[in-house]
Amino acid sequence: MTSPEPTRITPEAVAKVASLARLTLTDDELHQATDELGAMLDHFADIDALDLDDVEPMMQPTPLANVMRDDVVGVMLDRDEVLAAAPVAEDGRFRVPPIIGLDD
Repeated sequence: MTSPEPTRITPEAVAKVASLARLTLTDDELHQATDELGAMLDHFADIDALDLDDVEPMMQPTPLANVMRDDVVGVMLDRDEVLAAAPVAEDGRFRVPPIIGLDD
């Protein structure tokens, strides 16, 4: 008969972390969180067990390409024409109703 694997995390540890995070967990949630965190720690242990000495560290798993276009001035709308279409314009700008400080 083999002995069960030692648990990587206990319900007491999960309860303490939950308390520090000001989370209230039911017994079912505590049990579920303990199982899920234990599974995560098992997965991390599996990763730690891999021989990665010949693997180059990477910042991004897929190649990136710059998708920025050149900053070229294009055809612009005429400012006066745009402001003429505004409901209210003042000093070369759109005038809009205030939205901050109305309740003060």
